[in-house]
Amino acid sequence: MFEIKTRFNQHTHHEVLVVGISEKGVDSETFLKIDEIFNGELSELRKKNRKLTKRGELTKIYTLGRLSTKVLYFVGLGEKQLSVEESNELRELFAIVGKQVKQDRVSRMAIVFESFCREKDFEATLAFILGESIALSSYKVFDYKEKSNEVEMFLSDITMYTSTDCKNDAEKGFVSGISTNYARDLVNRPGNLLTPSDLADEASILARNHEFEIDIIEKAEMEQIGMGALLAVAAGSDQAPKMIVLKYQGKEEWTNVLGLVGKGLTFDSGGISIKSRENLHQMKMDMGGAAAVLGAMNVIGTLKPTVNVLAVIPASENLLNGSALKPGDVIRSMNGKTIEVRNTDAEGRLILADGMTYAKQLGANYLIDVATLTGAVSVALGDCTTGAVTNNQELMSKVMKASLETGEWVWEFPTYKPYHEMLRTSDVADLNNAPGRLAGSITAGLFIGEFAEGTPWVHLDIAGTAWQTKENNLGPIGGTGVMVRTIANLAIKFEGI
Repeated sequence: MFEIKTRFNQHTHHEVLVVGISEKGVDSETFLKIDEIFNGELSELRKKNRKLTKRGELTKIYTLGRLSTKVLYFVGLGEKQLSVEESNELRELFAIVGKQVKQDRVSRMAIVFESFCREKDFEATLAFILGESIALSSYKVFDYKEKSNEVEMFLSDITMYTSTDCKNDAEKGFVSGISTNYARDLVNRPGNLLTPSDLADEASILARNHEFEIDIIEKAEMEQIGMGALLAVAAGSDQAPKMIVLKYQGKEEWTNVLGLVGKGLTFDSGGISIKSRENLHQMKMDMGGAAAVLGAMNVIGTLKPTVNVLAVIPASENLLNGSALKPGDVIRSMNGKTIEVRNTDAEGRLILADGMTYAKQLGANYLIDVATLTGAVSVALGDCTTGAVTNNQELMSKVMKASLETGEWVWEFPTYKPYHEMLRTSDVADLNNAPGRLAGSITAGLFIGEFAEGTPWVHLDIAGTAWQTKENNLGPIGGTGVMVRTIANLAIKFEGI
């Protein structure tokens, strides 16, 4: 799909040639060559039309036979070319190109790297961002409407004009993007079409494709080994719970294992503490943490880094019937801690409790849990930043670095002693699963941390970032696949702490 060429040739055929154009920056050699062919008309146009260079503006110019390329896409960069520190801005610009290419049904495209960033040692990163952005911006939510016979077009060839052999980097970026799209597909799937069993089937397909070890723990075995928290949540549903385990061993010995624990709540009604009907249909997205973990495992399985990664996904529904968990019930988790259930809609932390314990039993030396956990995180951080809680600053710093590199922002919450004490406000059990509205995201995260029991751990609350209500350049309304890229980035480079 990706091809490298070092120098633009006006006789080479492309449907589209993409060139960055700035107001005052140094023009690329390609722009100067094209401008010469156009008898200086492009330079004159830039002087007269400031919109041409405005950052984020894409202007199409038809060559009318002056070049073998049919159309030029000029992408406005603002005052000058971008720098290494502006990778998020480049991701946005390339996504704008991706959306336009999709709209114009282009199959063959070329892009001049030098016109976007003149720092030679940045070209590998530029290629990765291009591959990732093209994949992300091309995503379309699958629907169940009657279809037309129109064939969906997509890019088959992308030529990169660059002095560096960065084809492999572009391909890695594309893998990152399509793996995020895979997670988006899972999040967007209706609850009747993605039950815990269906989620287990998806994991099985992933395991078969990448030769992962896989184990699906069924209800009977859960009862034998004491997964009381997961079983309690699942009791209100006719769908059987699953504990899904994927193992990728990239080293000879099963040591220094990074454990990824994803919340797989395939539909959440709130249980007896039932949610309001407003936007209840969107609660099919409550398995966004599981989707993020599966998406990251797809990246890991494709690129095969020399690391050890364990994925554990507790999967269930949270519904209500005569057997459903009730407020005031006391349950016993897998590690022996008892929990008073004050709110059945605080169920994600319950199933994750057993997921964390099981991941530790299977050898995880470090733990990252990902969950659409609390509405409170949206109040605190909105829909653009994921909330985090940790017991280890060194591991947290690695997560933060990975998130900044991928443009998936993360903010760490405080974990002072009074927050921990709020979890122990039950008169009848070791822990209270819902101490109240105050510091709701913090106490929810710290509840999960009780089951890390000293193992270095980071919790990522994606309740605000897993679903978007407005389209942007990187994706449509619906599931975002957030944290796939961050987790994969972390895991691929992971060497412990």
